[in-house]
Amino acid sequence: MNSFGLKLRFSTFGESHGTALGCILDGVPAGLEIDEAFIQSELDRRKPGKSEFETARKEADKVEILSGVFEGKATGTPIAMVIYNTNQKSKDYSNIKDVFRPGHADFTYFHKYGLRDYRGGGRSSARETAARVAAGAIAKLMLKELGIEVLSGISEVAGIQAKQYNYEGVKDSIIYALDSDVEEAQKAAILEAKNRHDSVGGVSRVVVKNAPIGLGQPLYYKLDGVLADAMMGINAVKAVEIGDGCISAKALGSQNNDQIRARGFESNHAGGILGGISNGDDIVLNVYFKPTPSIFQEQHTITTTNEEVDFSLKGRHDPCVAIRGTIVCEAMAALVIADMVLLNMGSKMDGVIKYYK
Repeated sequence: MNSFGLKLRFSTFGESHGTALGCILDGVPAGLEIDEAFIQSELDRRKPGKSEFETARKEADKVEILSGVFEGKATGTPIAMVIYNTNQKSKDYSNIKDVFRPGHADFTYFHKYGLRDYRGGGRSSARETAARVAAGAIAKLMLKELGIEVLSGISEVAGIQAKQYNYEGVKDSIIYALDSDVEEAQKAAILEAKNRHDSVGGVSRVVVKNAPIGLGQPLYYKLDGVLADAMMGINAVKAVEIGDGCISAKALGSQNNDQIRARGFESNHAGGILGGISNGDDIVLNVYFKPTPSIFQEQHTITTTNEEVDFSLKGRHDPCVAIRGTIVCEAMAALVIADMVLLNMGSKMDGVIKYYK
């Protein structure tokens, strides 16, 4: 499937080394002001080639809106956006035409479909996430009208964990670090792995601020379930936590419960979600990225004819995919929250009556 969402639904298209990639976003309320400069700025945050901590592939990631916008406002019809690929080096992948790269989707795509686009992974490449960021930027514009904000940053790299979370400081960090006190150590770990022709994993921490109470549909479209689905659909993500996540399994109920007073919750172990529905507190997620599987060390693998071989990868790859991945996490969180906002509008009869009368 290449589509996501119910009321606010988007579909993406394109491959890593194809002509272009893009998305069609349906369900955007008419009249929403579409700030093209903001959409481009979001893509600029995700685009490759900005520093030594990312892939050397340089793409402008210039977005072009094809439909659904007139005189700067959404018309209520599908918004189509396209991003052209301009810096493919498909020859870098000629040596893996018949070889499965360990840790990649090559093996599963080939056995599922009987063929695969070996040029950078084709559809399975994280290059596709540029389209999600474009769609997420429009979701952010919608949420901004409601005072809802989606923020993120890198909380952990190679096991080096942040002790504090400064979302404002992320904009001044080339690796989107949440804690400036450990940023240099995190950078050093990335470069050390890169110099060894290896890679490291990382964790993105996402927070949604000012989300209203009531977002989420029990029982089968729960907010936490859909957020987890959205994050797990991002390349290289292997785990998602809501609130305290795995730590909750080690706690007592008396420790884990978020007790309540008239002014609100006294803690936020639940990560802003109870029973699959937002409770008005900050919605908090931790998204875990595995080390980039594209490494430049000789590895064992097999060919499409099941022949055992040793091979060395070529190309341009991120030494830590979590860095640019955190921008994709933001985009997907924004799309989920915007979808839930639209779904929630009909949850009470008085709201329906108020709209139609």
